[in-house]
Amino acid sequence: MVISTQVLFLSFLALTCSIGLASDPSPLQDFCVADPNNPGTSSLFLICYVAVKLNGIVCKDPKLVEAKDFFRSGLHVPGDTNNSAGSQITPASIVQIPGLNTLGISLARLDFAPNSIVTPHTHPRATEILTLLEGTLLVGFVTSNPENRLITKTLNKGDVFVFPIGLIHFHQNIAHRPAVAIVAFSSQNPGIVTIENSVFGSKPDIPTNILAKAFQTNPAIIANIQSKFLR
Repeated sequence: MVISTQVLFLSFLALTCSIGLASDPSPLQDFCVADPNNPGTSSLFLICYVAVKLNGIVCKDPKLVEAKDFFRSGLHVPGDTNNSAGSQITPASIVQIPGLNTLGISLARLDFAPNSIVTPHTHPRATEILTLLEGTLLVGFVTSNPENRLITKTLNKGDVFVFPIGLIHFHQNIAHRPAVAIVAFSSQNPGIVTIENSVFGSKPDIPTNILAKAFQTNPAIIANIQSKFLR
């Protein structure tokens, strides 16, 4: 059987593109400072013909790169925790630091009011590592099916905890005073999927009979929960 050059080339491209989109790729240059004002895309994006831009945002001309592209101030300022969860995330990601583009990391500050939480959620594209600067937190994650094992730890000032990529996890301030943490991610765009918003606040709603069966309750209770989420 003779395989044409075109078939081999297309097969190579398919393999290359699938690998390139599987996770944050290693950069092939010193840096690729994000240029949100540039409507262009990378050549690999054009070859693969995918529906998203590879690495998120194209590079600024290296000759125009400045120190400010790698800098963000303000993480010493407490976040506003006046919300239903009592916590606030202050990001230091590609939006705030364009120089993070293609480097595969990002950062955030977490502020907690007394007895507050960051609700159960996942990061589909990143492992998270948390360093507690002040206060006391109860943190934990749940392993995948079928074990669904809950692994928890009480953290105090100076403690560090890791949340593996994709697993549901949470943070709770169990003290009667504020808490502050710094979290780092193994992706420039870790993503976040909050469980309650995804399940009960989807647009449009997941049918109540499906959720009622999943949670072994009646549809009226599900509808009542769904009504509490803003659309």
